[in-house]
Amino acid sequence: MRRLPARPVVAVVGATGVVGRVMLDILHERAFPAAEVVPVASARSAGRLVAYGDVPLPVKVLDEGVFDGVDLVLLDTPDDVARTWAPVAAAAGAIVVDNSAAWRMDDDVPLVCPEVNAAALEGAVKGIVASPNCTTLGVVLPLGALHLRFGLEKVVVSSYQSASGAGRGGVEELSDQVAKLAGEPGAVEALASGRARHLLPAPSAFPAPLAYNVVPRAGSLKDNGYTSEELKLVAETRKIMGLPGLALTATCVRVPTVVGHGASVWARFAAEVDLEEALACLAGAPGVELVDLPTPQLSAGRDPSFVGRVRTDLSDRHALCFFCACDNLRKGAALNAIQIAEHLLPT
Repeated sequence: MRRLPARPVVAVVGATGVVGRVMLDILHERAFPAAEVVPVASARSAGRLVAYGDVPLPVKVLDEGVFDGVDLVLLDTPDDVARTWAPVAAAAGAIVVDNSAAWRMDDDVPLVCPEVNAAALEGAVKGIVASPNCTTLGVVLPLGALHLRFGLEKVVVSSYQSASGAGRGGVEELSDQVAKLAGEPGAVEALASGRARHLLPAPSAFPAPLAYNVVPRAGSLKDNGYTSEELKLVAETRKIMGLPGLALTATCVRVPTVVGHGASVWARFAAEVDLEEALACLAGAPGVELVDLPTPQLSAGRDPSFVGRVRTDLSDRHALCFFCACDNLRKGAALNAIQIAEHLLPT
């Protein structure tokens, strides 16, 4: 794959969205060597300004010619927009790093978590690189390190995904529901008796009320009973780790947190797992931080996948259990895309 120039012109598409704003913040925080940063969004954002550090930047409309002279496109849009515009940007000469699901399973598009499979960037023949799903990233960071030592064979994951995984609308719906219940006399009694569900309007961002609840369905339901989020986690983990036959199953659950996706992971390996070796492996893994108690609040606004509760399976000496938590807006989206771009800068 071709490399970026030393000082690329960078377009951030979806710059007015939740992840787009985090992308702008991280580009500035990490002093990415951009000659120019161009925020791009849909026509309804025309005329808006977004912050890049202390500098307000005018938003350009996603339209023909917007990628002229651009070297790097960081794309965070719905899948259909990414399918349409990523090839346009690549044809204009830009390298595209796409955060949507549109290109992740394309055989000619590498799906990259740089700490795990940066070498896959060499296969970006279309000029497009895909960044994985936010839940996948938190899980593959520890799994990738453990696989190198013990040889991964099977994984069972239960995710605990925050409201922000459904975008601004998900956070607003959770906030509105919490405020509504907090303002009701006897709300605790209503929750305990089941009357609370009658106090809330029908949810739109989630299939059931999320406030003071958990919803065991994240993503759209598919014919086989799995959801889109669960199938993404399975397929993307296999592709990133280069294990197409990996036995992996997932249950994705939405929980009433604002930022930070958690996951409970059971993993079985070819080799017998020594706990001290596993802990040392995780402690030295890039992008992983070992902690006693990984929580979404701990991960919020921070870069690593926090891993804890690490223990061997009581009935299987080849299996390991752990919990991880990762900020779904940073490493789970914006940061990973920018790290991919950093790998494409001249060495």
